[in-house]
Amino acid sequence: MATLLIRNLDDAVKAALRKRAAANGRSMEEEARRILDAEVFRDSRRPGEGLGTWLSRRFAEIGGGELLVPPRRPARIRNPFADDEPSS
Repeated sequence: MATLLIRNLDDAVKAALRKRAAANGRSMEEEARRILDAEVFRDSRRPGEGLGTWLSRRFAEIGGGELLVPPRRPARIRNPFADDEPSS
């Protein structure tokens, strides 16, 4: 992971970041990371698109394969010879 130093940050921006981080129960550093991440990738995600859909579309653009879906388990069949009532 990389480190980023931001110089000459306006005091009002820092105060607002501190307030927002406290409201979300995060450190200022974590809050800034989340804000940057959301903003940088905002244009590549479509409104209302889930992460799985975005990842599938993103990897399809670079030649990724289809996501494999595990086969469904067969439904349990009731044993007609089993006693419905517990034995005493």
